Amino acid sequence: MSISGNQMELREEDIRKHYAAAGAMLEGFDHTPRIAKPAVEGKAPERSVGIGTRRRFRSTTPGLVTRSTARPDGVHLIARIEAADDDDPLTSPLQATLQHALRRALAISLAMGEAYTDVSGLADLKRANLAGSLDAARKGEFTELLAAEALIAAHVFANAAAYLLAPHGSEAQAEVGEAEELLTDNAPLALHGALWELDQKLAQHAPDDAHLIAATAGYAEQLMEKAALRARSAPRLEGFTAADWRVEADDLTISGFEPAAKAKSTTLTMAFKKPHEVVGNHIAKYQALRLSKMLMAYDFDRRLNPFAEMGGFIFTFMGDGKPGTGKTTLIQMMAGLIHDYCQNAGYAFRYQNFGIDNIDSYQGKSGQNAKSFIQNVLDPGVIGFGTIDDIDQIAGKRGDRQSSAGQQEVTAVFMEAFAGANTVVRGNCTFGMFSNYPENVDDALRQRAGARFLVDGPQTREDYIDILTLLMGKNHEIPLGDHNLYGAQEIKQAVARSFEAHNRPQEPGLAEVFGRVQDQIGELDSLAKLGTYLKAIQQADERFTGRAIKNITDAVKVRAMDFELPDDWMENPELFLFKDYDTKSAMIGELRVPITIDMVVQEINRYADSEFRYADKSDEVAIDNMVRDFGRQEEAKRRYLEGQG
Repeated sequence: MSISGNQMELREEDIRKHYAAAGAMLEGFDHTPRIAKPAVEGKAPERSVGIGTRRRFRSTTPGLVTRSTARPDGVHLIARIEAADDDDPLTSPLQATLQHALRRALAISLAMGEAYTDVSGLADLKRANLAGSLDAARKGEFTELLAAEALIAAHVFANAAAYLLAPHGSEAQAEVGEAEELLTDNAPLALHGALWELDQKLAQHAPDDAHLIAATAGYAEQLMEKAALRARSAPRLEGFTAADWRVEADDLTISGFEPAAKAKSTTLTMAFKKPHEVVGNHIAKYQALRLSKMLMAYDFDRRLNPFAEMGGFIFTFMGDGKPGTGKTTLIQMMAGLIHDYCQNAGYAFRYQNFGIDNIDSYQGKSGQNAKSFIQNVLDPGVIGFGTIDDIDQIAGKRGDRQSSAGQQEVTAVFMEAFAGANTVVRGNCTFGMFSNYPENVDDALRQRAGARFLVDGPQTREDYIDILTLLMGKNHEIPLGDHNLYGAQEIKQAVARSFEAHNRPQEPGLAEVFGRVQDQIGELDSLAKLGTYLKAIQQADERFTGRAIKNITDAVKVRAMDFELPDDWMENPELFLFKDYDTKSAMIGELRVPITIDMVVQEINRYADSEFRYADKSDEVAIDNMVRDFGRQEEAKRRYLEGQG
């Protein structure tokens, strides 16, 4: 075992020495389930008439010769895998791949367990227990360490199996259900329980080779989730979670109870847009440009972004505006910028959109789809960009009877992922939620959007000339006329004008609060006066809570980072991207600007304007619906009375 920084290596020889034990487990063992109930007979079907699935053991002990050693709950995974295709007596390439992946995953799990016993002191306690000399005062510690080793073994096995099978997946899917047989008495029993349950899942959900991979990967994900959930409250895990464990031959890094994923880029087929092709939307465009470069400051060795540590990183944002104002164009611009930056630096970039087609009628599937989306984008081995377009149609409001169960599941997953107790912002990814009707998004989920991008489209005469020229293309000879093409889209000037516009609120309801507070206490030039203004906003809108204040202060910190990383730093990675973490932090720190009172007032007004805009729209929609319902009732009553005539 070698150590490098905060990373420890599982040596190849330490893994391979467990191949024999891993192969024996796949060949066959007996297991009596404790928690899960058997759904199928444990014995795998014979592949051909007269050919058994396993050589039967015949005891040579006197008196036991005639006693059968085969049990009905025997687990024979190799036979189960090979039985997936009854028409072919030979093992298929995909079946062989699965067998090798499972053996490798088991060997990695056993090696990890062995390493844990060494660093935690469990090895000494095992020897003492075997010799009968274990101190009674340490039996509690011994039990806790065995349970910790069992959780580690189960999670590492599932983690490695899912990782190794990822390149062999297909469109085939398998709904394997929850992992139940997670036993924590000791590591061997934990692995036996996992393999027994995997055997059951394959018998139920793997009629062919493609579903073999899908069912195994699906069960591995469920087992990882169950083990990670148990690990939250389990003691004695520091020896495993304190460092990353590296398996060099597989390019696998085991980071505690986090799922590993291959750092692969997604293949993007969208039409990228250049910044000048996004007309209007000045603040949204400016923040998207800056966020694209912020993501590139992520340090893959430290697994942290200096912007996330210093403040000013946008983890989630909400883009709202009327239909046709440019939300899709903004997504195409931002994805294109990050894609180009990553290609230049040699980083893996993963873009994924969560759309309405991910809402499934199968109970629990929508939540699983949402979790998979979140995990793919959060993968610390890539630069990630996740978008949720038309989130008002995808995530249902809690308590809304018109929202499907799938939409409610998605809302719960997004709320936990974006600002839950276990949310860790590394700074390698960002999530954008977009909607034409943000007032229809659940209030708590909407407030988890740390930044607000008002996508208002072209506004000025110059904007409309620019967008007309852009969309007309070049297949004409119509003169441009007296106009500086795209001059109005100069980011710095346009953004300065846009921010200045928020020195006073835009929404009538907020403007009334702002004016009343100013009349009472004068100019907002101190923290006490700003706090008084915030309290007045809360009195006008009870949904303006502590989370709103956090989002405002985060936005102010973003303004303190009110600079663009130089283009040279993106074009020549040696200048910045390939520097070590501390150097990058120092370079960013030199560019930071001080926070001013104007910044704070503008950000309060920007955020509160958006909340008042959403609340006013939401109330108006609710009132319109009630008026429509009352009208229907009156018309129904009139027709009923006419019919009674």
